[in-house]
Amino acid sequence: MSSGSGSSLNSSSPLDPFDSSTSWSLSEDPSNSSSEPVMRTLTPDLQPGTTAVAVQEVSPWDIALCVTGTLISCENALVIAVLFYTPTLRGPMFILIGSLAVADLLAGLGLILNFVFTYLVDSSVEFVTLLSVALLISAFSASVLNILAITVDRYLSLYNALTYHTERTVTYTYVMVVFIWVLSLTLGCLPAFGWNCLRDESSCSICRPVTKINAVALAVTFLLVFALMMQLYLQICKIAFRHAQQIAVQHQFVAISTTKGVSTLSVILCAFGVCWLPFAMYSIVADSSYPVIYTYATVLPATCCSVINPIIYAFRNPDIQKSLWLACCGCVPSNLSLRPRTSSDV
Repeated sequence: MSSGSGSSLNSSSPLDPFDSSTSWSLSEDPSNSSSEPVMRTLTPDLQPGTTAVAVQEVSPWDIALCVTGTLISCENALVIAVLFYTPTLRGPMFILIGSLAVADLLAGLGLILNFVFTYLVDSSVEFVTLLSVALLISAFSASVLNILAITVDRYLSLYNALTYHTERTVTYTYVMVVFIWVLSLTLGCLPAFGWNCLRDESSCSICRPVTKINAVALAVTFLLVFALMMQLYLQICKIAFRHAQQIAVQHQFVAISTTKGVSTLSVILCAFGVCWLPFAMYSIVADSSYPVIYTYATVLPATCCSVINPIIYAFRNPDIQKSLWLACCGCVPSNLSLRPRTSSDV
């Protein structure tokens, strides 16, 4: 997915006009078939053994995105491997964490493939461009929707604490995950279905070939998702404090754990907002005529959200931590095995 203004410069090797291997001739422009005066261009006729090599300058921003994609892929591949090879991690919560890890893994691979398509493959081919943007939109949409699903799961587990774990089934969770991926794939395939600016560059958004209308629709949808998450986390904090007040016997312990849980939720929400809000807002106000550096400056933090997700939702989970310790050194630290489960672990 290339930015609307473009960031790559083409440079060719210099030709020496006095080199005996190079001759110059006047040639007609084959594209001019009208009755207007024939346009003639001065082109070099290279003798065998002399070639003009085009070297494309690599943008440091694209390198940063490729490195970020590699880090995202490694982190989430580790999460998926732990969930896959640990039979005890099959509950609904771990299904959602696994779905989030798959989405972020695809996002990381999409960033790597976008770099490859930009510099190693002919990016002028429409199929390559549409494939790259479809993968990135689908993966990042699924990542955001999975975070929303995890937030809803946390809220319901506290709101219906006595019945939710008995009512919530694995089948229900799988249905929700399938719905998320169907919706994400549909959003990703919209450019391939004709919602692209390959025929009309003036309608491009900051990320070619996504149209301005499509980019604004995705950004507004994200803002609605973010507003819903804020409301859910606010309700989670209220329920947590209410539970803390109701348990007077364990007042000190619950107050400490509840405060820690609320602090953790605040960090999660702030990290999500800091990563995605600049890109969403910029997508609404900007188009392809804006400087490309602003696009890169908002895209890079958005991709970093997929770097943070495994740390927040997977590596902090005590069950996943135990599996990692067992896989790495064959033992579990005593402080981890005896650690009580608090609201901040979920």
